Amino acid sequence: MNIRSLTRGDGVVIGAAVLLFIASFLGLYSIDGAPDSVDLPNLWGSGPVVLGVVLAGIIGAALVVVSRGLPQPRKVAGLDLGQFGIAFAVFAAWSALGNVFDPAGGADNIGGASDSGPDAGTGLILALIATVVMAAAAIATPLVPALKAALLPAPRPAQPQPYGGQPQGGYGYPGAQQQPPSYGGQPQSGQQAAPYPGQVQGQPQQGEQRSQPQPAHGGGGEFSPFWFAVPVPRPLFAEDGSPTPIAELAPGTWYLAVEQRGPGLVAQTQDGRRGVLQDTSGIQRG
Repeated sequence: MNIRSLTRGDGVVIGAAVLLFIASFLGLYSIDGAPDSVDLPNLWGSGPVVLGVVLAGIIGAALVVVSRGLPQPRKVAGLDLGQFGIAFAVFAAWSALGNVFDPAGGADNIGGASDSGPDAGTGLILALIATVVMAAAAIATPLVPALKAALLPAPRPAQPQPYGGQPQGGYGYPGAQQQPPSYGGQPQSGQQAAPYPGQVQGQPQQGEQRSQPQPAHGGGGEFSPFWFAVPVPRPLFAEDGSPTPIAELAPGTWYLAVEQRGPGLVAQTQDGRRGVLQDTSGIQRG
């Protein structure tokens, strides 16, 4: 699970779930004039409230957050986990609303004394607020740009090393490999250090001819490969024009753009797959 793929809306859902959990330990009822010695139950003292409000809301929030953090959407009965989570959150808010209006259920209607029942307690009112906020954030996140923004900013790429230098501990980009120690700018064991953005490769040995990478071309002009990160999860489509995504680019991860393809980019994922990123708006260049 990639937590950097979470959005601000997911952060609101998580905060609402925490508020709901805290509210579950507060009072279920409020009785005017009751002495302090009366021990009123909290939300865990009512089975319908626990199942229909507390657990339904927490499960809904968990499904929404997990579905956003997965690299590929998981489906159950044709629906992805996020849709199930939204349904749970809406159900929890609906159940909380009913319990606030009638916290005692049918017990306050015995003998026609409909006005003698207790009022909703602090915990029940906070649970209603938490579940309403949770359901609203889960529904609005895909629709509101402010909520679709990444919850955690993408990390900046490693700074380029001086000529002949070796990056410390790998350079942190997708597909980066740890390189062996080098002396005088040349790697040992006949291996050559992989270049990274901004790094100048070492000079070839005497008698060795090193081929220079050629820039990719797209749209009639020269194109230089670069690292980039996406602001929100975006699909990567096959290069043959198939409408089915082959992968999903997640915020917080750096990808290599290797070619310009019309308005889009041909990007390479960490596992070496290549595809077309059609929506390049708001990407962060490394």
